[in-house]
Amino acid sequence: MQKRRMGFWEMWNMSFGFLGIQMGFALQNANASRILQIFGADVHQLSWFWLIAPFMGLIVQPIIGHYSDNTWTRFGRRKPFFLLGAVLASVGMVFIPQADIFIAFLPALWVGAGMLMIMDASFNIAMEPFRALVADNLSDEQATQGFSIQTVLIGIGAVVGSWLPWALVNWFNVEKTAPEGTVPDNLIWSFVIGALVLVISILITIFTTKEYTPEELQAFEKVNDTGAKSEVVREAKLTDIFSDFAKMPEMMKQLSWVQFFSWFALFGMWVYATPAVAQHIYELPYTDTQSESYQEAGNWIGILFGIYNGVSAVVAFVLPVIAKRITRKRTHAYSLLLGGIGLLLIYVMPDQNWLILPMLLVGIAWASILSMPYAMLAGSISPKKMGVYMGIFNFFIVVPQIINGIIGGPLIKYAYGNQAIYALVVSGISFLIAGFLAFRIKDTQNLPA
Repeated sequence: MQKRRMGFWEMWNMSFGFLGIQMGFALQNANASRILQIFGADVHQLSWFWLIAPFMGLIVQPIIGHYSDNTWTRFGRRKPFFLLGAVLASVGMVFIPQADIFIAFLPALWVGAGMLMIMDASFNIAMEPFRALVADNLSDEQATQGFSIQTVLIGIGAVVGSWLPWALVNWFNVEKTAPEGTVPDNLIWSFVIGALVLVISILITIFTTKEYTPEELQAFEKVNDTGAKSEVVREAKLTDIFSDFAKMPEMMKQLSWVQFFSWFALFGMWVYATPAVAQHIYELPYTDTQSESYQEAGNWIGILFGIYNGVSAVVAFVLPVIAKRITRKRTHAYSLLLGGIGLLLIYVMPDQNWLILPMLLVGIAWASILSMPYAMLAGSISPKKMGVYMGIFNFFIVVPQIINGIIGGPLIKYAYGNQAIYALVVSGISFLIAGFLAFRIKDTQNLPA
């Protein structure tokens, strides 16, 4: 029995919820550091607050993946999880820039950090069941195309989310400054709008996409390449996550170090881009977090992040073609190398407008990161274990972020003299390492897109 071939718009609707998820991620990535600094965080403390995100992924995603593999309801297998995640994430998005309204109970900084935790936990509840849904529904032959379409929607959502604070100021005259300790209105409204888009986009996927039944997925199960038979069916337990980790597919092991250095680089860029550009390009002191110039730097980071996400959406259309010609591993390797060059170029750019060039290169890397590893991995995983292995694969995303989060703050303070630009240089080097490691992957599933 074969999975049926899906049409373009079916794959588009199936992944449409990613538009809302990534819009929320984009708002968080471009603005969370700025919001926490407004509430009183120092530049060298930022990575510690951002540790919430990878810790939530480390804990939540494998557990959610396990239960989404083994929970069947009349609403579906994966759908209940990403709907719950969307609703909870929208709550965190509404309140993170308005944390100061709870100041009678707790300091705004801690409330903001708590809302960041809720957002990240909820995004993780939605993320891996969503990726597992795409892998569930697509054949190996369509995996690269399916994950590329997913990357296009991720790029569109991220562009809108990244540019929204700037657009509200320049197109709708929403206020971009606020009294000390208070988040400007343009950020508050951006997060509220993002929360609405998140819920609506998830609902579009839920109402337009059908999931395969347990019986159908079992029929798709085949003897693997080594001739080993499918394991005996038994009741799955949560503790199986540990044995599944020990028995992870060889492809996942090969991708692990590539993922490690890729996401170490991304974490550094997301956390320190705003203070780095404010200090290095706008020449502001590291203690300046409230001035109009600093807010302009923050809004410009949103534009830059939108550019790299927009590039990723365009590049995602051509990645399957390139991968078919030169293999997926080489496509991924060259993309990561370009991303590393882009981050290193930030150090020598003469002004903020020139920063567009590095972001074009980062966008190529981001497009590949969002699609190529998952396309290579999907064909090597049993449909019965798709959710849990997508969650376990997330270990190699969150662990490097945790490490960067722990050491990033002390490095900024003691090694870099509070100059965040050097964190971006280290991120560029990390991308280069990931690119060279990608050449060593043995991708035996390099099928036509």
